[in-house]
Amino acid sequence: MTWAWRWCALWMGMVLVTLQLGCTTQGGRMEGDSVWVTPSDEPEARRRARIRLELAAGYFEQGQATVALDEVKQALNADPTFAAAYNLRGLIFMRLEEPRLAEDSFQQALRLAPRDGDTWHNLGWFYCQADRHTDAVQAFGRALQSPGYRSAARTWMVQGICQARAGQRLEAEQSLIRSFELDSGNPITVYNLALLLHQRGESERARFYLRRLNNSEFANAESLWLGVKIENRLQNREAAQQLATQLLRRFPDSREASAYERGAFNE
Repeated sequence: MTWAWRWCALWMGMVLVTLQLGCTTQGGRMEGDSVWVTPSDEPEARRRARIRLELAAGYFEQGQATVALDEVKQALNADPTFAAAYNLRGLIFMRLEEPRLAEDSFQQALRLAPRDGDTWHNLGWFYCQADRHTDAVQAFGRALQSPGYRSAARTWMVQGICQARAGQRLEAEQSLIRSFELDSGNPITVYNLALLLHQRGESERARFYLRRLNNSEFANAESLWLGVKIENRLQNREAAQQLATQLLRRFPDSREASAYERGAFNE
């Protein structure tokens, strides 16, 4: 079963790279500090490390993991206490399929910045990928409890996907609904929530969520095919045919279009 939308994998590589690089350049409180920090307060070593890390993040987003890793090494040479560099290093090692090194990097980041919600989130996704679902939910919980954490919607979403993969469907529904409440426009949340409900036999509720997605610019082959199956189960033949027409016209070479032509509604 496909719990994470195919371009959710993108998102899992993309949104997970939330690096708190702006705290010293935009002004703010550094963790543990009681005074307001401005750009002129940034130590020279941290400034050099931050510039390297920004380069590393850019290479990582372009899929150049080994180049990104080299830039992270340069960042840590400049400032070995830069927690965000270890966080990104963990993501790079995940992409390079080096799980031990990835976990070590996330743990080092948390030793330096134990209240960083983004690192806890990334560690949670790492645990989920390793089928360590209990550890994953605990890490997501730490992210959600982090002071000033701004990405609660994505963490509830990823937690829901992780719980679904673990077969915890009720918990997954609760997490995905919480994500939807915080960000109703996230197509990955909407798709996975609709999929979960449809697989539980609650196709009317699934249709409620999925319709807004299939009526938006974010509709893709997977969402349209799920819509066809939902409408078919609900015996709404006209709506099913309309969605199928869109699927075949817009994504004729997709595996979903092939499945429709085979009549594989129960796969």
